[in-house]
Amino acid sequence: MLKEAEIAARALGVRLQVVEARAPTDFARAFSEMTRARAGALTVVASNMFLGERRRLVDLAAKNRLPAVYPLREFVDPGGLMAYGPDLADVFRRAATYVDKILKGAKPADLPVEQPTKFELVINLKTTKALGLAIPRTFLGGLTRDPGRPACRRSTVEREGPRIAPIRHTIPEGYAARASPSKAISRKLA
Repeated sequence: MLKEAEIAARALGVRLQVVEARAPTDFARAFSEMTRARAGALTVVASNMFLGERRRLVDLAAKNRLPAVYPLREFVDPGGLMAYGPDLADVFRRAATYVDKILKGAKPADLPVEQPTKFELVINLKTTKALGLAIPRTFLGGLTRDPGRPACRRSTVEREGPRIAPIRHTIPEGYAARASPSKAISRKLA
């Protein structure tokens, strides 16, 4: 995953700085490193620890005025800027089909590994305003209001094709086309 991020960073003309945080006690040091390096933005990778500490991560990003992209919408609810990742409700629905098959006698080892096929982009408009970011109207026009979250806009992209995929993550073609306006945002942050 890191190699793919480095390739993407080069293509966008931005420098990638990797900062490790193996435990919540590492967060202060990590944000201090980012501040010293004058980081222009933050991408948080998927991790159970980060998910459990999402409020603290979001607060530290806000305190350091770092625009941040998170792997799940659960980071946007407490004030994170934006998230792009699998739609967890859909993932859990898909997991239920596995439980159903197993309860009906299927052997778990015989069931294929499935990748998420439904992804969502969620943007917290209050946070964009607090950070002084301008998101182009043309980009926001493709997003809908997020029910129950008046300050958020969201878009859901469903990948076509079979749900069965190799374990290695690939970005679905539809996502790349949908997310291309974010390059304008990335360049403003860099």
